[in-house]
Amino acid sequence: MPVTLHHVDRARWEADAQTRLDLVRIYQDAPDDRMPPHTVEPFIEQHLKAQHAFACALFNARLLGAVALKEAEDGAWWLSDLCVRKTTRRRGVGSRLMALLAEQAYAEGRAVRIKTASLPLADRVLLSKLGYRPVEQPAVEPGKPATSDFVELDPQGRSAL
Repeated sequence: MPVTLHHVDRARWEADAQTRLDLVRIYQDAPDDRMPPHTVEPFIEQHLKAQHAFACALFNARLLGAVALKEAEDGAWWLSDLCVRKTTRRRGVGSRLMALLAEQAYAEGRAVRIKTASLPLADRVLLSKLGYRPVEQPAVEPGKPATSDFVELDPQGRSAL
C-alpha cells in the first residue's frame, strides 16, 4: 500500500473539508475506551488550537491514519494518540506512518519521543519493534533505579525496550 506522509495543521484543517472529514473519521474509529466518539472533534480542536499538528497516512487522496504531533522547545517531536481507520488496520498503515515520520525527523535532525506511562503493553511492543527505546533519566532518589516514562526513536534503529 503506497502510503505517503501528510501533515495537518490548523490552516489545512480549516481550508479542506475532506481533511476534516477524514481526520474525524480516523479518531471516531478509535476504541471507545481510548476515545469516546463525542470527544473526537474537541480533541482535534484542542491540539490544533495549541499549535500542534497531526501527521497522517495518505492513500488514494484519503487519510487512513494519524498521530498527534507536538514540537518541543528542543525541536523534538512528541507523538501521541496514534490511530488507524478500522477498515485498514493490520495492513501496515500505522507502521508505515511511523516510519515516514521517523524518516522526516531524521532528515531534519529531530528526536521523536512518545510518553509510555499510560500506554497498553501492545502499544509498547509495537514501539519496540519500530525502534523506540527507553530514555535514561537520573534517579529521583539516591539508591532508586533510574526510570523513564517515555521512549525515543533510536537513530540506529536498534531497540532496547
